[in-house]
Amino acid sequence: MESEQQPARKTMDPSELIIPETLSILPLHGFAFYPGMGFPLQVASEASKQLIDDVLLGDRMMGLVSSRHEQVADDATLSPDDLHQVGVVGYLHKLNKAAEGHYQILVSGTKKFAISEFVESAPYMRAKVVEVPMEIEEGKKIEVLLFNIRAQFTKLVSATELPQELMATINSLTNPFYVAYLVSSQLHLKLDMEQEILEIAPLHDLLHRVAQELAKRLETVEMSNQLQASMKKDMDERQREFFLRQQLQAIRKELGEGDDDKVEIKDLKEKVAEKGLTSQARSVVEKELARLERIPPSSPEYTVSRNYIDWILDLPWTAATADTLDLVKAEADLDHDHYGLKKIKKRILEFLAVRKLKEDIHGPILCFVGPPGVGKTSLGQSIARTMNRKFVRIALGGVRDEAEIRGHRRTYIGALPGRIIESLKRAGANNPVFLLDEIDKLGNDFRGDPSSALLEVLDPEQNATFTDHYLNIEFDLSKVMFIATANVLDTIPGPLRDRMEVIELSGYTQEEKVAIATRHLLPKQLEAHALTGDDLEMPEAAIEALIASYTREAGVRNLEREIAALCRGTAAEIARGRIGNKVITPERLYDFLGPQRFYPEMKARSWGPGLATGLAWTPVGGQILFIESSKMKGRGGLTLTGKLGEVMKESATAALTYIKAHAKELGMDEEMFAEIDLHVHVPEGAIPKDGPSAGVAMVASLVSVLLGRPVRQDVAMTGEITLRGDILPVGGIGEKVLAALRAGIKELMLPVLNEKDVMEIPEDVRQDVLFHYPHTIREFLEITMEKSEARN
Repeated sequence: MESEQQPARKTMDPSELIIPETLSILPLHGFAFYPGMGFPLQVASEASKQLIDDVLLGDRMMGLVSSRHEQVADDATLSPDDLHQVGVVGYLHKLNKAAEGHYQILVSGTKKFAISEFVESAPYMRAKVVEVPMEIEEGKKIEVLLFNIRAQFTKLVSATELPQELMATINSLTNPFYVAYLVSSQLHLKLDMEQEILEIAPLHDLLHRVAQELAKRLETVEMSNQLQASMKKDMDERQREFFLRQQLQAIRKELGEGDDDKVEIKDLKEKVAEKGLTSQARSVVEKELARLERIPPSSPEYTVSRNYIDWILDLPWTAATADTLDLVKAEADLDHDHYGLKKIKKRILEFLAVRKLKEDIHGPILCFVGPPGVGKTSLGQSIARTMNRKFVRIALGGVRDEAEIRGHRRTYIGALPGRIIESLKRAGANNPVFLLDEIDKLGNDFRGDPSSALLEVLDPEQNATFTDHYLNIEFDLSKVMFIATANVLDTIPGPLRDRMEVIELSGYTQEEKVAIATRHLLPKQLEAHALTGDDLEMPEAAIEALIASYTREAGVRNLEREIAALCRGTAAEIARGRIGNKVITPERLYDFLGPQRFYPEMKARSWGPGLATGLAWTPVGGQILFIESSKMKGRGGLTLTGKLGEVMKESATAALTYIKAHAKELGMDEEMFAEIDLHVHVPEGAIPKDGPSAGVAMVASLVSVLLGRPVRQDVAMTGEITLRGDILPVGGIGEKVLAALRAGIKELMLPVLNEKDVMEIPEDVRQDVLFHYPHTIREFLEITMEKSEARN
């Protein structure tokens, strides 16, 4: 049944009705019928129409029970399980037959009943029923609940479109059940909740439940009204602003001042006509300008579109600086800015020479790899100055978001281009020297992998069509000279490393550090501290002492700090009026810098059997590494200490295995290993150490302690070993050679396959070192071991 609710029409006294034992059941669909209410109903089902006909000829009473289904095609298909168990006795007042064959009836609710059992199902359902009494209670709580319901319902009628007559109706009702049921019928509750309210028997519980639902409905209505009022206010403000702007435009037109917005767009069109743009960029910006003309200036989209156009117009699509192709001048500039670095200077001059012959060559992708402080970043600046190009630098250390490289799409609020496009805008030219600093320290997380975004940027075959997410226009990066810097290669992903030409920078020799300090560092710090060469003088001997006793590094960063400390100390003395000896001698370093910080490693060791000098590579340069071995009574165990990594532990195990397998050849008793334990220790135990290059040093240390013959103190060694006795090549040869020289060792044992790496070391360094290239461990031991046992 479908209903249109209205106040009940009282044509009889419900209390006088006597409910028969059996009632015809009329199913209702989608709503519950309440006592004291009257509703016009439309009956379409043939079974239900026959029920109405029979009731009209009888006592006019029927059972109105809600169906569990909101829509049913034919009531005859319903079963008793499809109906709720509690309903209302309806009294039929009037019947009208519509032209379509439907019945229009007017029914009022009287008393509640509960179905005990169904007795018939055809042609319509009939059931035995039991009256559910509606006992009226009295008391203070009932009065308070009724008062609250009437007051809240009055507010609801005032805040909604409910008929105002309902307020008079609810105030005239004396039966509290009818008050609760009238209010409930106006709350637009779901069928299950309406039925639940109908089935509540105690008056107090019924009033309490209706009061709760009324409060929820009133709160919802008030929130909705507040939201609509706020939206209306915003809309009114926008309309007011629109009308004011229209009036302002009309006034300006009358005054002959013109339209600022149109003038602005006209200026943008003139810039587009004058700007050198690619065909794609011109097409995109013209479309965006046409769109901008249709957007009201007060709209947020106007600012977004305007910023997009500004970015396109600010980029150097065709603007470029002319390269300086004078090779003689370029070589002189590079030599003036940086001491040494012959390999890198040679590569730059080669690029300029090819560029002089072929102008459209793609920019190279160079990667400078080396320890901190060797001049990787400053070298990029020097290259830009030599080539007469703009220089831009972006720091990639810690960058984890791919959008930092490619930008954000314009759909995001506050979107901007990535660092590549932003840096090119800042440079004002499409062919700058672009330094990607600390490329080995890129990170990645849920926001993407920046190193993958760089694959296109650093590929000369692809970067001519680089597309930033914000611009969504191809930009030619092929004219850019990209230079990346890194401390290590291991953390750079393979595909990215493959796109770059790697140039390794070893640490500086002492002679190079002295020259750099004299030519560059000292003049720079004197100027920074308002001093002149007359205020402070440092002879080469003092610089050499400063390098040896107060710094230990591959680069010159700490050396510059110590020179700055000397300048500060001198400035303080001058400020106090003390004008004395201006020459910094090696003996005077103590006065400014305090006690000597570093001592030659070799002098700190008491030499004897079991001690060998290895060479190690670290991200901050090479260093010497002492391997100590000791033997004691035991059962053949091997102990390894010094915070060694897995690879280094395996090298020690391989070294012992080789010694055991060749004990007889080495002049050892094969039975002794079952009676002793061996302990291998690498000092500076707080520093993690790993890698295979200490294999030969471990063999020398173990053989030395087992034979009681010392390893030569003036020899340092590096190389990976195999169980067959071969010595395999290792990396970082340049850094290791410099580390040996810093320690005063000038005789080195290197794998034979590393001889090619030695040839890349500067000749002035090689000529002071004696290199040995043994093929096997046997050859290595013959050179390394002292000929006689150590004296007690």
